[in-house]
Amino acid sequence: MGNKKETYYQSIKRRDPAARNNFEIFFLYPSTRIMRRYRLAHHLWKHGFKFLAEWIMVVGKRKTGIEIHPGATIGKRLFIDHGSGVVIGETAILGDDCTLFHGVTLGGTSTEKIKRHPTLGNEVMCGAGSIILGPILIGDGVKIGANELVRHDIPAGSVFVEGKIITLKKKEEPKEKP
Repeated sequence: MGNKKETYYQSIKRRDPAARNNFEIFFLYPSTRIMRRYRLAHHLWKHGFKFLAEWIMVVGKRKTGIEIHPGATIGKRLFIDHGSGVVIGETAILGDDCTLFHGVTLGGTSTEKIKRHPTLGNEVMCGAGSIILGPILIGDGVKIGANELVRHDIPAGSVFVEGKIITLKKKEEPKEKP
C-alpha cells in the first residue's frame, strides 16, 4: 500500500519487481512516457487547446500503445504495467496509486456528452484485459481479475473475479486478555 510521500518512481518500484532504477523507469517504461504526455495534454485540454491536447496523446499512443483521452482525470502515481492496449476514456476518473495491466479498457456506454466512463477510487488494481464500462464506481482498494467485464459498482476493499464480488473481511486485532 502506498503512502502520500512516496515518489512516482518509488511507487513503481514497489509495484513492479522488475524495476531496477529511476533512469530506466523514466526512459523505458511506457507508463512514465505516456503520463508525461498526459499531464501536458490534460493541462492544455482544460485551457481550451483541445486539438493540440488530442494530437499530443495520439502521438503518444503511436509510441506506447496506450490511449488516454486528455479530458480524463487521473490522480497521482498511476502505473500502467506493460501498457499495450490500455484505453482510458474522456470522462474516466482515476484516484491515486491505481495500477492497470495491459489491455485494460475504461470505456463508455453512451454517445451523449455526459459522464459515461468509470470512476476508480484510490489503489485500484485492474488485471490484464479487464473491461470496465459505463459511469460506475469502483471503490478504494478494489482488485479486478484478468479478463473481467465489469458493468456495475464494486464496493471498496472487494475483489472482482469470475463475475462475482468477493468482499474481504478486515482482520480483527487480537483482543487483550483481562
